[in-house]
Amino acid sequence: MLNDEAITEAANALYDAERNCCQIKPLTLSYPEMTMEDAYAVQRAWVDRKIAAGDRITGYKIGLTSRAMQQAMNITTPDFGILLESMAFETGCQIETGLFCDPRIEVELGFVLKKPLYGTDVTVDEVIDATDYVVPALELIAARSFRTDPETGYTRKVFDTISDNAANAGYIVGEHQADPTSIDMRWTGAILYLNGEVEETGLAAGVQDHPAKGISWVCKRFATHKIGLEPGQFILSGSFTRPIIAQPGDKMVADYGPLGKVTVDFT
Repeated sequence: MLNDEAITEAANALYDAERNCCQIKPLTLSYPEMTMEDAYAVQRAWVDRKIAAGDRITGYKIGLTSRAMQQAMNITTPDFGILLESMAFETGCQIETGLFCDPRIEVELGFVLKKPLYGTDVTVDEVIDATDYVVPALELIAARSFRTDPETGYTRKVFDTISDNAANAGYIVGEHQADPTSIDMRWTGAILYLNGEVEETGLAAGVQDHPAKGISWVCKRFATHKIGLEPGQFILSGSFTRPIIAQPGDKMVADYGPLGKVTVDFT
């Protein structure tokens, strides 16, 4: 396992990469002995630096839960990242691409909790019962380390993604708040338009057959550390489309049908 100095050094490298908007080599090139626990320790050290600068935790994102995303990353394990207040955007926002490393958009559902969730055997029904409402959302990902190192061709590992806060950089929330018991979330879908053209489509069932399963997974993961999810937290349940590259001048519209639309303009 990495010592405290190495964890701090790795977190600082990611922090500086984001601040300078300049991607770095995958951390596992420098720390080939990195473990899953090391990766989450680096993630937390990165987040702690953000909190020390005045940010605060608003929730979590579950990542790499769908087959599409696992195949894109060549892994079989979900991951999670931490959402911060500075990452929150509302539908209709403008985002400056130059402030982010390799910005991309993913389509998913967001859950806002009204009850705590804790334990290693949290069920889908318990997640739904603890959910105040579900909203359409987009996730802005911006990997601070290269997916493929341009010098060596080395492909980053899941530990690199986890260290990098699961590549999360922001989330854009729609206006429609749906009662989780009033919709069939498995069949909730979206059409993602890029500059007026259909770029992606998907169903939320692509996330482990039900988007609430990702939240069950993270509860199990957190329970081993005596941590639970809290009321008021916002949880991104996992993307059911591939990530779409965002470039200056792009307009993206995710049409969720009965749940409304989420829009974002990139400058």
